[in-house]
Amino acid sequence: MTIPKKTWELKDSVVLLRILIGWHFLYEGIIKLYNPDWTSYGYLVSAKGPFKPIFTALTDQTMIGWVDGLNIAALIIVGLTLTLGFFEKTGAFIAMGLLALYYLAHPSFPWLAEVNVEGSYWFVNKNLIEFAACLVLFQFPTARYFGLERLFRHKKKTLKTAKL
Repeated sequence: MTIPKKTWELKDSVVLLRILIGWHFLYEGIIKLYNPDWTSYGYLVSAKGPFKPIFTALTDQTMIGWVDGLNIAALIIVGLTLTLGFFEKTGAFIAMGLLALYYLAHPSFPWLAEVNVEGSYWFVNKNLIEFAACLVLFQFPTARYFGLERLFRHKKKTLKTAKL
C-alpha cells in the first residue's frame, strides 16, 4: 500500500491564514479610513474591566484624533504586510499589539456585563483567537515561500567557467 503524496502542506495552510488575517486587517483599516463618521470613541468610552480608566482617558478631545489615526494606520500596515508577504513578522507583532488592546478594552470576563458584543465566550473572544493566530504567523513566517519577500530575496547565481 502506498501513501499518497501530501498536496497541502503546513506552510500552505499558514500562508492561507496569513493572507486571510491580512485581508481582515486591511479591510477594517480602509473601511475606517473612508468613513468620515468613524471614530473609536464609542468603543473606548464603553470599555470594561481593570483597564477602563486608561481607555476612557484616550477619548479626550486632544487625543481621540491621534488614537483614531494611529488605529487606522496600524490596521492598514498590518493588512498590507500580511496580505502581500513582506515584513510579515513586524505586521504580526503590530497585529498582536492591536488585538491585545482590543481584548483589554472589552475583556471576555464572565462577571462583566457586555451588551451587543460579538463572539464573547467566557475569557475567550474573537480578538484573543486572532491574537493566537498572529502569534503563529510571527513564529512561522512564510513570505519567503509565498509573498513579495520571495521576489526580493533572489540570490545572485554565479557561473562557473572552465579554466583555460
